[in-house]
Amino acid sequence: MANIRELDKRRKSVRNIRKITRTMELIATARFKKAMDRAAAANDYTERITQIVRDLAAAGLEVSHPLLAERPTVQNATVMMLTSNRGLCGGYNGAVIRAATTRLSELKSTSEVNFEISGKRGIAAMKFRGVPVNQSYTNFEDEPAFEEVALIADRLMEEYIAGKIDRLDVTYTRFISAARQEAIVETLLPLSSPAAEGDSDSAGSPENSTNQDFEFLPSAESILEEVVPASFRVKLFKCFLDAAVSEQIARMIAMKSATENAGEIIKQLSMTFNRARQSKITQEIMEIIGGVEALEG
Repeated sequence: MANIRELDKRRKSVRNIRKITRTMELIATARFKKAMDRAAAANDYTERITQIVRDLAAAGLEVSHPLLAERPTVQNATVMMLTSNRGLCGGYNGAVIRAATTRLSELKSTSEVNFEISGKRGIAAMKFRGVPVNQSYTNFEDEPAFEEVALIADRLMEEYIAGKIDRLDVTYTRFISAARQEAIVETLLPLSSPAAEGDSDSAGSPENSTNQDFEFLPSAESILEEVVPASFRVKLFKCFLDAAVSEQIARMIAMKSATENAGEIIKQLSMTFNRARQSKITQEIMEIIGGVEALEG
């Protein structure tokens, strides 16, 4: 029969763990709501600034910018992987790492690859696999700052314009809804052609196909010089925001599952504890009865 004290000790330990996982679930829920609000606001801004570039193309302006120019051959590529600094978030990091590893294998066969990682978990995973990392970032938590992401974006734009890199792929978990997140690899450089996007969006839409006249001040070219880099910055920032939201959702689900599992373990331990205690009480009663009978005999 199991030791009663050991069972009671294990039950108390699991109860303490359940309190911790429940608290972490509540914290992740609160952080998720804040991160989702920021991601939704950034999504609206991203769509609006992209629409401005589309309007420039729709106005008959020749949209030309170094960030939009595709390279005929990709000799130097950069892959950026966005992971978390902390664990206890289920398969969140594993899915991103697998996607990044696959893309690295594809690019290394044809070009030189620079690998950049955000998040301690991703850094540790690639160090364990022996994959060299060129740049690493550990300062992004559940509320990434636009100013910090903009510094990285400006460096990447300078490298792309200077010809040091020919392509930028970002591996992260895209937030689709509270019930669905997807680990993807998105190519941010070169930026997709706004004219092509406008054509695809306007297909079957008479309103979007109507020609409009625009007046540009000071000039369309100067506006484009500001809008295209801003579009890239906000797209990269959106990747960081989506990763932060998805991380909190993954942690919230993982902690909820852990809390429920702890409750089941406590229930099973309590049943075993009660059986062991009842068995011991019965044994002690039988010993007392046996002693009494021996004295009477």
